[in-house]
Amino acid sequence: MYELIQVGKSSYYMDCPAKVGVYTYGDGTAVTIDSGSDEDDGRRVLRLLEKLGVRLTAILSTHSNADHIGGNAFLQSRTGCRVYAHGAEAAVIRYTELGPALVFGGYPFSELRQKSLYARPCDVLLTDDPTFPEGFEIIPLPGHFFDMVGYRSPDDVVYLADCIFSRETLDKYGLPFIYDVARFFETLDRVEKLDASRFVPAHAPASDDVTELVRCNRQKIADAGERIFDACAEPVTFEDILKQLFDSYDIPLNYTQYALVGNTLRSFLAWLKDSGRITGEFCNNRLYWRQV
Repeated sequence: MYELIQVGKSSYYMDCPAKVGVYTYGDGTAVTIDSGSDEDDGRRVLRLLEKLGVRLTAILSTHSNADHIGGNAFLQSRTGCRVYAHGAEAAVIRYTELGPALVFGGYPFSELRQKSLYARPCDVLLTDDPTFPEGFEIIPLPGHFFDMVGYRSPDDVVYLADCIFSRETLDKYGLPFIYDVARFFETLDRVEKLDASRFVPAHAPASDDVTELVRCNRQKIADAGERIFDACAEPVTFEDILKQLFDSYDIPLNYTQYALVGNTLRSFLAWLKDSGRITGEFCNNRLYWRQV
């Protein structure tokens, strides 16, 4: 864990819970793709770059979840590097209190104002800024979060962020955090057609072929949708569906999981309602969901 693994002529990743990509230029400079979950990960990245004899000039953020931007502020303060992000992700990186507020759906209480959900803010530029590092292709990967992107390095390594998850992660947690279910499925379709010399998902092993893993993710997410749809066979409240999910996936209930799974459940309910499969009705000042 935390060693540097080479996956291309100039591309690497730091092996950690949310992989950090590294690309080195021939002039002694380097960029990273994300920065890890906290300042400790930032320090590890810096030590690995020092061993390579390169200087960090930029961080290419895939999205604004805390486990991907936790090292940004430290690395920026130590190196003066620029941080880039796409669309709405830049706003959350600049104003990181938005992250836990979005997940909880209001002002987050103290247990949700922890580093797992709440990173330190930093200065950030949009990916269309003229100073964006040359040679990188930006690959839209929305669904998991607002405007998440992946990056194709100049030596054809694609860093996929959180658009697919390992089988072990899916088996352990049942379903990943999803902000927009429809766009998540669209992203899976896009990724299934991608070609690259190597793929580096943040939460799955690096591979030269992610087709089967994409299909596994698609099936798991579709299964989750059907579980939620089936739960609406009779009028049911959000809390009752949430309990069914925790019970069926055997997920231990705690504040963080309540917020993350609850947020994802709301996204599934919105997707099912917009597709005309379920509807909501109010009774005795409660919102009930039911199949159409």
